[in-house]
Amino acid sequence: MRKLTYLVASTIDGVIAGPGGGDPSGPDGFFVMEGDHMREQFTDWPDILPGPARAALGLDVPPKHFDTVVEGRASYQVGLDAGITDAYPHLEHYVFSRTLTEAPDPAVRLVSGDPVEKVRELKRRDGLGIWLVGGATLASALRPEIDELVVKLHPVVAGAGIPLFSGEFGPQRFDLTDVRRFDSGVLHLTYTKL
Repeated sequence: MRKLTYLVASTIDGVIAGPGGGDPSGPDGFFVMEGDHMREQFTDWPDILPGPARAALGLDVPPKHFDTVVEGRASYQVGLDAGITDAYPHLEHYVFSRTLTEAPDPAVRLVSGDPVEKVRELKRRDGLGIWLVGGATLASALRPEIDELVVKLHPVVAGAGIPLFSGEFGPQRFDLTDVRRFDSGVLHLTYTKL
């Protein structure tokens, strides 16, 4: 069975985006976007690079970890605001939304129903892993289905903003299975559900 991986950048205090949302890695963002950790993203995690970045880098490689991406409506809006209707054309792309009635891109599949049910269906299919790109509300809804959590921990404290998970209190244990430390101060922490 395929696994669901929530791979996301976070501040030390668990913030994935500013209070108003938006792109925390963009020009007005707060994540560290230069340094040795970026090389790993290009070589070890090329699947998570948006299509325009892959094109700019001349990166035409098959997926290594994921062939499917799932995201919430607010995360999808970040791309739409930048004029990108499908940020991940190299992946099967699902957007969970109760407000969008028509996909702005024919390759993007809208899901208005139960996210857990849909992800369980996707897990039963053959293929590579499923990447949960965000956001906090969808991550919270899918928490029972998250098999792996990869946090790209940036040496930044935000003070406030959108958390990794936005939902009900309910502690869940994960096992730390890998730590990668970079000179940039970024840590990649990999956790597996117990």
